[in-house]
Amino acid sequence: MKTNIIIIALLFLTSFSSCQGQTNQQQKNQLPLGKKVLELDPDIWRIFQDSKNHYWFGSNGRGMYHFDGEQLRQFTREDGLINDTIRGIQEDALGNIFIETPRGISKYDGASFSTLNPIRSPYNKWILLPTDLWFGYDADDIYRYDGKFLYQLQLPRQDLDAAFATKANGVHFKDLKYNPYGVYGINKDSKGNVWIGTLMAGAFRYDGASFLWFPEKELSVLPDGRAPAVRSILEDKNGFFWLSNILNKYKIVENGKNTSYVKLAGHDKTSQQFNIALRYFNSGVRDAQGNLWMTTYGGGVWKYNGEQFYNFPLTNGDSEVLLISISIDKQGTF
Repeated sequence: MKTNIIIIALLFLTSFSSCQGQTNQQQKNQLPLGKKVLELDPDIWRIFQDSKNHYWFGSNGRGMYHFDGEQLRQFTREDGLINDTIRGIQEDALGNIFIETPRGISKYDGASFSTLNPIRSPYNKWILLPTDLWFGYDADDIYRYDGKFLYQLQLPRQDLDAAFATKANGVHFKDLKYNPYGVYGINKDSKGNVWIGTLMAGAFRYDGASFLWFPEKELSVLPDGRAPAVRSILEDKNGFFWLSNILNKYKIVENGKNTSYVKLAGHDKTSQQFNIALRYFNSGVRDAQGNLWMTTYGGGVWKYNGEQFYNFPLTNGDSEVLLISISIDKQGTF
C-alpha cells in the first residue's frame, strides 16, 4: 500500500527548500549559537514544530537541528546542550524549548542553553497543572517542571512480582539492578490527565488527586523475556486508550469517586491482510479526523480509523526503514 502523506525526515527537509518563510533580522539574531548545515543527520529520533512554526529535529548522538524556514542549524554540547543524544522536545507558554536527553534536560531561551537542576526530595508532592511540563529521562521515575523548578517525583510502588507473576531476566522485580518504574512514555488525554508508561511496571494514570494503575502482563515483561516498555499512550475518537500495543484497548470507567478500567480486545490479526509479528508501537499521534497513526521498529506505519487497522510499509530502496517516532505538523503533514 502507498500513501502520499507519510514522509521521512530527509524527504521532509527536501521540501523545506521551497518554503518562502519571512524571517526578520531580529529573529535571525536569536540564534547566535550552532553552525549552519545543509542536511540532517540520518538518525533522527524526535521531530517537533514550535509556536513559531519552526522545526526541531533531535538526533541520536549528534545534537539538535533547527529549521526556521530558511536556514538549518545544528546545536551540540559545544553550544551548551547537556548531551547530544535527544530523547524529547517540548515548548512552554513563553516559547522556551526544552530538550530531553539521557543526561538531563536543557532549556533554550532563544539565545543560550541552560541545564535544569532537579530538586530531589521525598517531600516533593504530586500536582497536576495545565502548564506543567513532564519528563521521564534521567529521572529515578519522573520529573515535573512548573516553570521555575524541576521536581523529581516517585510513582507509587506496587507489588510487581505478585501482579505479573513472572520475573525479569530470571530475577524478581525487587532485586533488579535497574528501575522497572523508569518512565518511557508520557502523554495527556482529552481531560488533561497525565498517562505514564514505564519499563516494566505497567502504566499509570494520574488525575491530579489519585493514580489508576494498569498491571497488565502485556505492559511488563513478555513470556520470551523482552520488555517493550509503554512508550506511547493514545486516546482514540471512541474514548479508548491504546497503551503502546494494539493487542488490547482500555476503557476508563468513572463510578462516583471510584475510577477503574476495563480491557477489551484490540487488533484482530485474523481479519487483517497483513501479519504483525510484535504488535507494539513506539510512537503515535492522532490526526484531525481522529485517526491514530503509529510507528513500529520494523513493521512500517499503522493507521487506525476507529474500526480497522491499515499498514503502510516504509522502505529506502530495498531496505526497510527503522522507525523511531512520528509527529504531525500544523499543516497536517506527517
